[in-house]
Amino acid sequence: MPNMPSALIAAKNLTCIREERILFEDLSFTISAGDIVQLEGPNGSGKTSLLRILAGLSTPYEGKVLFNNTNINDIKEDFHQSLLYLGHLPGVKGEMTAEENLAFNLALSGLDASHAEDTLAQVNLLGFEDALASHLSAGQHRRIALAKLWQSNAPIWILDEPFTAIDKAGVEKLEQLFVEHTKRGGCVIITTHQDLSLAPSLYQKITLEYRFF
Repeated sequence: MPNMPSALIAAKNLTCIREERILFEDLSFTISAGDIVQLEGPNGSGKTSLLRILAGLSTPYEGKVLFNNTNINDIKEDFHQSLLYLGHLPGVKGEMTAEENLAFNLALSGLDASHAEDTLAQVNLLGFEDALASHLSAGQHRRIALAKLWQSNAPIWILDEPFTAIDKAGVEKLEQLFVEHTKRGGCVIITTHQDLSLAPSLYQKITLEYRFF
């Protein structure tokens, strides 16, 4: 029999309620090594809430999330070591330089911070490494946060609006990085308001609907 992709993360009958409104209910799916998954849906449909549940940062009203067929709540340390989560806000400190910000973020994740300057070159920030983040644009803040991807060994990438304030060339470079990551056995789960330029065979979509009740 041919080798089948191994499931990395699975949602089992997830229900999410916020401010007495059901965002989604009884939601189940499996994401395997090699998958790129785009969550789509209108504002308020629960995309960010679902990402945070998948990352173990929020608790569903009902249901569970599995990592390698085990509830993530039972293997929190192993799961978090296998996860890279980037939220909608870049989390950049204005009083630190671009290089200091990246080095700090890498060190927090147990990654090698000694090559932060070289890593910034991957996101076209070479020449800005010594600039205070408070002097940089929103797009440059986003690129500081995204630079971490080039050093991450975590198989699961969960990214909330990674293309915000990124130009077309930067988006294409990120998409190529996603493909390379999945070829190494990882998976990528993202939200984005724009269509991916990847071939349809390279990614799949999960669509959330806005619920009025």
